[in-house]
Amino acid sequence: MAAAPSTGLDALFELERYLADAQGTGAGLPELERESVRRGREIVRLALQTHLDARSPGDVGAALLVDHPDGTVRHSEKRLQHRRIVTIVGELSLSRLGYAAPGHKSIHPLDAELCLPSRSFSYEVQRHLARAAVCGPFEEAVRTMGTLTGVAVPKRSAEQIVLDAACDFETFYAGRTGASLEDADLLVGAVDGKGIPMVKPERVVKVVRRKKGEKPNKKKMATVAAVHACAPRPRTTETVLESLFAEGPSTERREARQRPKDKRVWASLLSTKDTFIAEVKAEMIRRDPDRSHTWVMVTDGERALQRRVGATFSGVTLVLDLLHVLEKLWKVGHALYGEGSSEAVVFVRERTRRVLDGEVSQVVKGLRLIATKRRLTGEKAKTLKSVADYLYANRTRMAYDDYMAKGWPIASGSVEGACKCLVRDRFERSGMRWSPAMAEAMLRLRAIYLSGDWDEYWEWHITQDQKRLYQTTPWRVDEK
Repeated sequence: MAAAPSTGLDALFELERYLADAQGTGAGLPELERESVRRGREIVRLALQTHLDARSPGDVGAALLVDHPDGTVRHSEKRLQHRRIVTIVGELSLSRLGYAAPGHKSIHPLDAELCLPSRSFSYEVQRHLARAAVCGPFEEAVRTMGTLTGVAVPKRSAEQIVLDAACDFETFYAGRTGASLEDADLLVGAVDGKGIPMVKPERVVKVVRRKKGEKPNKKKMATVAAVHACAPRPRTTETVLESLFAEGPSTERREARQRPKDKRVWASLLSTKDTFIAEVKAEMIRRDPDRSHTWVMVTDGERALQRRVGATFSGVTLVLDLLHVLEKLWKVGHALYGEGSSEAVVFVRERTRRVLDGEVSQVVKGLRLIATKRRLTGEKAKTLKSVADYLYANRTRMAYDDYMAKGWPIASGSVEGACKCLVRDRFERSGMRWSPAMAEAMLRLRAIYLSGDWDEYWEWHITQDQKRLYQTTPWRVDEK
């Protein structure tokens, strides 16, 4: 058996010989590609190992001085220590000098020089692993990492990497400069809630048979937000109705919709609603500190959420999401005429038209009159009453005729999309249950990924992590 190559150059020659002999062996492209990638990783690994072996071990002086609250400590005992580093091309070994002092942690100047993390997995391994975990289950992320790079990461380590990777989320966005609002007169914010299935407590009473309406798992509500800029887009009632009640693909060319500009989505499970809504306001102030643009907040009909948003965003127009109104009207239509009936479609379309025309009070009166004239009882009466009360309570946020004329948004598509892409697509897969800490970390990283900030955030995370590791207890050289 041939000896394993000891340098990157030896490995490169081995690859060249393998490819030169490939025609005689009849190897196809799939095999050639796999083997070349594997050997290519080994070439890079050996080249990196050669570089580390040739590098100075970090001997910066006779001793290091470190200031502590109880006095200055002199690290004068020098030892050559070895460290294992797992990179995306394989495992490396690093020999570096450690400065020790009794009762204190050793200091390794070369670790700071090389920007090494505290973990044995390099930042690049962590970046790829965290991104894979953001997009799919941990087991799948670990398998993908192993297949593409040959690096085996235990699931427990992968989970801890995700927890650590999310720690700089707040400082990253707090320190960013505001995005340009050029050609965008509107700054739109939207807030909603979405449930996340949680891990059951250790001591839980086993239920033999669940009661009616009782679900097998408990969900905790995460608050979801979206902020973006856009230009006004005036619409008419007929235009909106056509988009809501189109029975098939339209043959007419629709007006091209302007995509939201600089859209950011995020969510939190652990922050209080008041704190989270304050963060939404801070994001909008960061973008428009002088309030020179029109601010619009779109919410659903949850009264507690609306009160909090109204208290935080005083002087800002609150718009009730039209899609929530439509959902309520469909409940009435199905209660009166049955699901799938043409009568229900006609009923809902006509009430939606009147709502869009600013006739909310008339719709409320009509619903109550139907319940009275038809002498409805039971669930039908309850449905009509609850919907009428819902519309009446939210009437001040339903001036859709005015909103459409000004070109303002009347539906929270941005935050509804965030609830789906940010939460449901990752957190509600079959059998998934989340601990609060892991759910919060995943929400943060997924928000960064979906907002298009992943690469920028990761560089920020490395910088902050290096400060925590090597600048919290700065040292200086003592040549005595």
